[in-house]
Formats: sequence, C-alpha cells, structure tokens
Amino acid sequence: MTSDSGESSDTMRERAAGDTRLLWLLLDADRWLVTAILSGVLFCGILAVGLLHPTPTLTLLTRGDPVETLFQALITGTITAVTLVLTLSQLVLSQELGAVGDQRERMDGSMQFRADVADAVDTPVSPAEPSAFLRSLVRGTAERAENVQNTLDETNLDQDLTELLTTYLEDVRTNADSVTDQLEGSTFGEFDVVKAALNYNYSWKLYVGRRIRESYADELTDDIDDSLAELVGTLELFGPAREHFKTLYFQWEISDLSRTLLYVAVPALTVAVTSLLFFDARDILGVTAGVPDVLWLLAATTTVSVLPFTVLLSYILRIVTITKRTLAIGPFILRETDRSADVDWE
Repeated sequence: MTSDSGESSDTMRERAAGDTRLLWLLLDADRWLVTAILSGVLFCGILAVGLLHPTPTLTLLTRGDPVETLFQALITGTITAVTLVLTLSQLVLSQELGAVGDQRERMDGSMQFRADVADAVDTPVSPAEPSAFLRSLVRGTAERAENVQNTLDETNLDQDLTELLTTYLEDVRTNADSVTDQLEGSTFGEFDVVKAALNYNYSWKLYVGRRIRESYADELTDDIDDSLAELVGTLELFGPAREHFKTLYFQWEISDLSRTLLYVAVPALTVAVTSLLFFDARDILGVTAGVPDVLWLLAATTTVSVLPFTVLLSYILRIVTITKRTLAIGPFILRETDRSADVDWE
C-alpha cells in the first residue's frame, strides 16, 4: 500500500498533457504576442491562398463584389463583438454592486476567512496583498509538514508507514518551497500570481493526507494524527483562497479585455469602413516581391479589421485554459492519469 504522492506532478506544466509549448502560448505568453501570432497566421493565410489559387487575384476580386461583402461583414461583426464584450463587462461589474446588507455579508465572510488563515499560519493578521497572502498560506503548509516530520522523527512507527509519511511530507515541503519562491515579488493583475497558485498541487496533497489519516488511524499516534489534521486543515484553506483570487483575476482580465477592445475597435472599424468605400482592386495593378499589390493590401486591411476578434481570442484562450485546469475544488482529481491511484490504497 503506497501513497502515490508522486502520481500527480506538482507543477501545472508537468501535469499538462501534450506539447508544453502550446501551454506556454495559451497561458504564459503576453497577450499582445498571441494577438500578433494569430494576426500573422491570418495575414500569411490570405497571401498563401491568393497565390496558390489558379485564378489571378485581380480577376477574383473584380468578379462580383467580394471585397464589399467582406468588409460589410467585418464591420457588422466588429460592432457586434465589441457590444457583446462590453455587455459581459457590465455583468462582471454588476457583481460588485449591491445593497449595503449584501456588501456587509461579503465583508464579514472575507474577514472571517482572513482570520481563519491567520490562525492556520500562526500570525496575528494575514497579509493584505494577494501574493503575500498566498505565500503565507503555502509557507504555512510547509511549516505544518515540518511539524509532522519532527513528531514522526520522535516516534517509532512501522517502517513502511514511516517511509510513506516521509515521502508525502517531503513532497508537500518541496512543492511549497517552490511556489513560495514563485510568489515572491509577484504583483496581482499579472498572470504570475495565478500561475504560482496553479503550480501548488494542493488537491492531491489534501487527498493523500486524508487517506493516510483514514487508512492508518489505528497505527498513528495522537500527536502525529493531530499534526496531520493541522496540515490537512491548512491545505483545505488554500482551495477557496485560490478560487477567490482566480475569480478576481478573471474580473481583472475581462476589464483589461474591454479596454483593449475599445482601443483596437476604432482603427479596425476605420480600416474596414475606408476599405469598403475606397478599395477598388482595378486601381491597384503593381506587383511587389512576386505578390500582386492588391493581395498585399487586401491581406493587410483584412488583418487589421479582424484585430478585435484576435485580441478577444487571445484573452479568452487563457481564461478558458485556466478554467479547465481548475474546475474542481478540494480533493477531486479530474485528470485521467490520477484515477488509478485509489487502487494502491485497497
């Protein structure tokens, strides 16, 4: 019977299935860089299709009214997309509005949670800054694990149980120390704080800690069981803390997204409207670098006109990726690789 504490890797990158470069693009990369990559793919795609098409570009663009149809659709789509995102922002803002009684209830809940964390980490007042708050909570789990280890060193238990506990506690301390270093100097509003929180695999540690207490209840001394209970209790506090700051981060991101969309919507609409009114493929007859100038211009104007959508996509990719990886709170393991772990406890 083993704990399999290593069954689930600590960092999010190690737990991710597939190419970690894709994970970097979805989560770590600057959103403007992701927007630039998406825009570059669109720009090059238009050029490639235009060059590979057997019919000359000028003939395609003067057969019917494809340019007018394209930019009419882009104008409508841009206005609709911006309107929808601003509506979403209003919904996010509405969560911050409410009667004084509701605000008082939120305040009481927040203060009670902060008091619980302060008690768990043995400090008079828990830190106010998010990264420092999470850092103190993670460091608290490492200290609780150290207390269990000290008690274990003074107790004679079965060798297999001693090795099981030692491996588990070392895993807790190692992961906690790594995350504490990552949170050092991080500023809320940046992805670094949420990323560090995601790298603390508390759900697996919480699960293993509870299973050890349950499976070895008759063999654990009262001191070790009490120390393990304190560790499990501190791990339980990390779940709601991470979810709270994740929610605040999403609200922050959506606010940034709304502002950014307003910035890019005006030039995108300007390009789309002017292209609709003044773009005439028959007036552009030159060739540059083997590519018809009309194709260069069409690719550029289309890419700029679609910029609000690419910006929206770059932000949403990060939000939905974080959401998928934090669907469960507490000792629930949703990844396929972790579901076989229960067998080792039978």
